[in-house]
Amino acid sequence: MSVTDGETGGAPPSPLADTVLERLTAAYAAAADPERAVSMRAYMRDVAPFLGLTTPNRRALSRTVLAGTPRPDEADCAAIALRCWELPHREYHYFAVDYLRRHVRHLSSGFLPVARHLISTVPWWDTVDLLAAHVVGALVAADPELAGDMDAWIGEDDLWLVRAALLHQLRYKEHTDSGRLFAYCLRQAGHEDFFVRKAIGWCLREYAKTDQAAVRGFLAREGDRFAPLTVREALKNVASAGS
Repeated sequence: MSVTDGETGGAPPSPLADTVLERLTAAYAAAADPERAVSMRAYMRDVAPFLGLTTPNRRALSRTVLAGTPRPDEADCAAIALRCWELPHREYHYFAVDYLRRHVRHLSSGFLPVARHLISTVPWWDTVDLLAAHVVGALVAADPELAGDMDAWIGEDDLWLVRAALLHQLRYKEHTDSGRLFAYCLRQAGHEDFFVRKAIGWCLREYAKTDQAAVRGFLAREGDRFAPLTVREALKNVASAGS
């Protein structure tokens, strides 16, 4: 069952979200640094406007905003995240990602459509990667049937859903489904976008920390199918066969 309000991804009613958003917008706006905001927006390739909050300052403000608020249920999490995403400044999106990471253990498989919406809306690596590894990955780990959704995402035209599918096992370590990981990498081996090629290398490099021999063997068999960037990324910190 979806926790959103209808098929458009609208936020469900939530008194907690009303309180949090009122406090959040007041606190963040009061601390804005327009000069720093210009450089932050440029660094993020103009994906969104910024308020100019540094990460430590933003998180300190967030703690103040959330002080005394109750633990959210799934509908509250959806409402807060979706309403933050409706705001233009990127720091609100960061707040939502942090909030979901904090409460992901209380989310069900029904939250995956919300995560998909967040990944596909105003997408860039700064939010997509954290949502993939910490939210989507946690949801799939808790409900393995969602792996079927990842099998669909890896074939999507949306490069950010592809990247999320590749990265969702990033923190699984010995619980990684290596067959699925390698299949995903091969499925997108010829992808032309930098962010997908980089993600393939990244997820292989991360899995190599758990099973270096498996990654080295996979690349020995299939490495010529990948871009040089991907192979270099994957083999960082991987010892050569003769070492």
